[in-house]
Amino acid sequence: MKSLSIKYVRIAIAMVLALGFTDCRISYKFNGAALDYSIYKTIHVSEFPIRTALVYPPLQQTFENELLDYITRNTRLQTTDGESDLQLEGEITGYSLSPQAVTQDALASKTRLTITVRVKYTDNKQEGKDIDQTFSAYRDFDSSLMLNDVQDGLCQEISEELVNLIFNATLGNW
Repeated sequence: MKSLSIKYVRIAIAMVLALGFTDCRISYKFNGAALDYSIYKTIHVSEFPIRTALVYPPLQQTFENELLDYITRNTRLQTTDGESDLQLEGEITGYSLSPQAVTQDALASKTRLTITVRVKYTDNKQEGKDIDQTFSAYRDFDSSLMLNDVQDGLCQEISEELVNLIFNATLGNW
């Protein structure tokens, strides 16, 4: 009986080793990037100017830095200023405040900051993969707070969410 169980253990070890040395490979990309790096090597990210009635000047730099950093961290693409395999361009088209959660005395207890970005993604290597889409994200904050006190943090959080949405719709191939 003992020799029979040893035999099964040896067979199991042999199978595991055999499977381990085959040419099969399972690959997971947890960042969502689905790029063929033999085709795509470069990306050009244009400026995203603010084209809204209400303007918060640091937003452009905050958004552009977050976008470039995210692409650098999650892909092997080289950013270029000239011709490139992929191109991202667009503009910040919305920056608005709206009252939320109205209380019984008709005052808003929360205010919502919404940022909208229009993105044009161009794939210069393969036709039919271009995207022209608008993305929007928001954060609510207590109406008793001054916008100037929370604006930087809210813009950073919203920019991070927008970049994630944009990356998944373009380079992430979701």
